[in-house]
Amino acid sequence: MRPSPISATVDFDADGVQHGFLKLPVSHDESAWGAVMIPVTVVKNGEGPTALLTGGNHGDEYEGITALLKLARSLRAEEVSGRVIIVPMMNQPAAMAGRRTSPMDRGNLNRSFPGDPDGGPTKQIADYFTRYLVPMCDYALDLHSGGRTLDILPFAAAHRLEDRELERRSLQGAMDFGAGTAIMMYELDAAALYDTAVENQGKVLVTTELGGGGTSTPASMEISERGVRNFLIFAGITEGELQRPARQTFVEMPDASCYVQSEHAGLLEMTCALGGMVRQGEVVARILDMTRTGVDPVEYRAGRDGMVLARRFPARVDMGDTIVVIGEVVETLER
Repeated sequence: MRPSPISATVDFDADGVQHGFLKLPVSHDESAWGAVMIPVTVVKNGEGPTALLTGGNHGDEYEGITALLKLARSLRAEEVSGRVIIVPMMNQPAAMAGRRTSPMDRGNLNRSFPGDPDGGPTKQIADYFTRYLVPMCDYALDLHSGGRTLDILPFAAAHRLEDRELERRSLQGAMDFGAGTAIMMYELDAAALYDTAVENQGKVLVTTELGGGGTSTPASMEISERGVRNFLIFAGITEGELQRPARQTFVEMPDASCYVQSEHAGLLEMTCALGGMVRQGEVVARILDMTRTGVDPVEYRAGRDGMVLARRFPARVDMGDTIVVIGEVVETLER
C-alpha cells in the first residue's frame, strides 16, 4: 500500500505545544492545487502514554468539536506527562459544511474505515488515521453527539470485545468520563467504524454521544469538557481528581432490539421522554400520515424494557429512520 497523501505540519515527537494541520492535496474547481486543511494540536512533555482526542467525525456534531477547540487553546505542556494529539474536526469538509457527510465526495467518515490512500478524500482521511495516528496512541477518545437528526442522552460508551482486558479498560474509561451514563453499546454496523479500527489495534477506545439537535447547550458542554479532562486523568497523562456526577447509571445494549426504526413516512409524535423508562410493548411513538386526513396513526412500541437513550430530533420522519433507542439499566451508582 502506498504512503498516505496526507502530510502533517507538526512534529509528533517534539516537546511543547504545536498547532498545525494535516494537509490533504485535493484538486477541485475552486483550487487547482488545493488542499483540505485539518487542524491538529500536539501537546507533549517527555515520556508517557499518548491520547488521541477526536471530534467532528461527523460534521454536524458540535459538542465534541467545541470542547476540543477549547482544549487545544488551553492545554499546556507542563500539565502533561506524555502526549496529547487533538483533532477537533476529523472530517473537516463536513464540519465546514455543517453536514454529517463530506460535500467533497458524500463520504461518511465513520463508515469509511480502515480507509484507502487511493480512494476519495474521506477514505484518504480514514486511512491516515488508521495507519499513522492510531498506531501512535495508547488511548483514543472519539466525541460524538446526535447531530441534526438525533437527540441523545449524554453518555460515554465501550463495546463488547474478544479481548476482555481491553474491554474492561475501555469500560472503565467510559465510566471515568463521567457523563452520568455509561453504556456497553451495540452498533448496528460496526465493521467500518473508526471505533473498530482503533479496537482492532488493541487500543483503549471510548466513544460518546453528548446531546444533539445540531447544536450545543451549557449542560452538554459542561459534560463534554469535564469528560475530556477526566479522560486525560484516566489515561495517566494529566493529574487531578476525577469529577463525576453524584449519580451514574450503567446501561447495556445487548442487541438490535434496542433500536426502534420507522417503516413509515410522516409526522413523528413522541410518546416517551429522553432518559425516561419504558416497558416492552409500550407505545413510544406514533407516525401520522401527512398525505390525507381521517387516517389512524401508526403506533411504534418498545422492543424491550429499559431507558430511552436517544430519539429522532426532527418531527418529519422517513422509512428506515431510527426514532427511539432503548437500553437496559444494569446498575445505578450513588456517590
